Amino acid sequence: MKLILAIVNDEDTSRLVSELNKAGFRVTKLSSTGGFLRSGNTTLIIGVENHEVDDALGIVRKNSSSRKATINTTMSPTGMGTSYLPYPVEVNIGGATVFIIDVDHYERM
Repeated sequence: MKLILAIVNDEDTSRLVSELNKAGFRVTKLSSTGGFLRSGNTTLIIGVENHEVDDALGIVRKNSSSRKATINTTMSPTGMGTSYLPYPVEVNIGGATVFIIDVDHYERM
């Protein structure tokens, strides 16, 4: 048995969980926050049999798309004191970070 931890963007969570449930996978959702952009993420916990890993990963890949977004960051212009100006930066958001962990023992109570 394997435990899949999938960290996905909040915008992808609803559709992804729905598709995993349709395929017969049980999913636990945990709200989390990303470290880089401090954006909302969801960590999904999915327990699967060894032969189901590829099917579950396929659903995660299909439903957690990476996309570009423009964010405003603040830069201190040199020689202008301590004031900050917004500076747009294009970044990739979305996608998924996935960890697959071996499970030694499992009980459902």
